[in-house]
Amino acid sequence: MTQPSSLSAAQLAKARVLVVGDAMLDRYWYGAVDRISPEAPVPVVRVTRTEERIGAAANVAYNIVTLGAQASLLSVVGEDEASHHLEALVAKTGIRPYFGRDAQLKTTVKLRVIGRQQQLIRLDFENTPETEVLASQSATFEKLFPEHDAVLFSDYGKGGLAHIVLMIDQARRAGKSVLVDPKGSDYTRYKHATVITPNRAELEQVIGKWHSDADLQVKAHNLRTSLNLQALLLTRSEEGMTLYDNQGQLHVPALAREVFDVTGAGDTVIATLAAMLAAGMSLREAVPVANRAGGLVVGKFGTATVGFNELFGPA
Repeated sequence: MTQPSSLSAAQLAKARVLVVGDAMLDRYWYGAVDRISPEAPVPVVRVTRTEERIGAAANVAYNIVTLGAQASLLSVVGEDEASHHLEALVAKTGIRPYFGRDAQLKTTVKLRVIGRQQQLIRLDFENTPETEVLASQSATFEKLFPEHDAVLFSDYGKGGLAHIVLMIDQARRAGKSVLVDPKGSDYTRYKHATVITPNRAELEQVIGKWHSDADLQVKAHNLRTSLNLQALLLTRSEEGMTLYDNQGQLHVPALAREVFDVTGAGDTVIATLAAMLAAGMSLREAVPVANRAGGLVVGKFGTATVGFNELFGPA
């Protein structure tokens, strides 16, 4: 197995990953809670600080550039204030943004109001993109994917991946590694991908409950075979992760000593996996590295990322 030190920062810097999916703007309003509203039994939050972060597929791409690889982001957004904030934030990170715009679309915004160190409410602003914009995204995809070593589809079920079946087929025919962070109960749209990375709850939606590891192995391999996947990587939180491929299974135990926050850990795992494959590692070599990255990120507060030196030691 490749040791982490066998991949140099220079090798990783040449790796190019195209991230396709639903990008979001995460807004946080922080404030003091001193009283209950006279209008309803709810706390009154006196907002003292606001913050904006990139979320969903944009956060996946951010994880890739933080590691030291190159990332492009293909997404569909609105022609609104939130979309311009999102694009500016994305551009600052070094990600190359390719945003399709639809004046009828609301850029997805998740607004969290936080008081007394806890989330009091989350407000979501979103709708579904028009077919015409999604079609133009497909044309942009055709131009972009040949320039990249791996393609990562980050599916958040917001409608931005209506043409994923065709995109996967094009990328695989060209010999690209194709990774999918899946959503929903219909995985047939991910057929022929290199690897999909469901968590336990997501996989259970598709194959049903399992009663033992042996039962899980049979069901996971049956799903992998039916979808013609090279592999299925099950992320299992405190139990680590298990790769199911044509060699059988590879289980890697969790490494986190202390878990502060699991927010975005799945993004970090698939981003690291994509970067490693783009840099030339095999899946079985890349999985322990992705597992280590996930273990590091859950030891941090909030949506976090992992740098090259954290993962591999000083270059």
